[in-house]
Amino acid sequence: MSKMFVKTGDTVMVLSGKSKGVKGEVLAVSPKEGKVIVKNVNKVTKHVKPRKMGDQGGLIEVESALYASKVQLVCPKCNEAVRVGHKDGSRVCKKCGNEF
Repeated sequence: MSKMFVKTGDTVMVLSGKSKGVKGEVLAVSPKEGKVIVKNVNKVTKHVKPRKMGDQGGLIEVESALYASKVQLVCPKCNEAVRVGHKDGSRVCKKCGNEF
């Protein structure tokens, strides 16, 4: 497994793609694939089949995974997308030095 610089619940900004510049919360992290799922980003339409009697099938919109390299962590103090450093086992903002 590889280490990830983002964790579930972090606020990130999308750097490239159709959702460029959008901030969102990380819902899930997949270190094995190197991907993250961000709330309201990279939405795809999924065809759903009714499973039980009375269930309704159709099209639903869900968030799809995107590569972790396409997102950057947002510092809570600066409120900007920043690079992350490590100091004494905690993550540090490279811009202002704030720990998070």
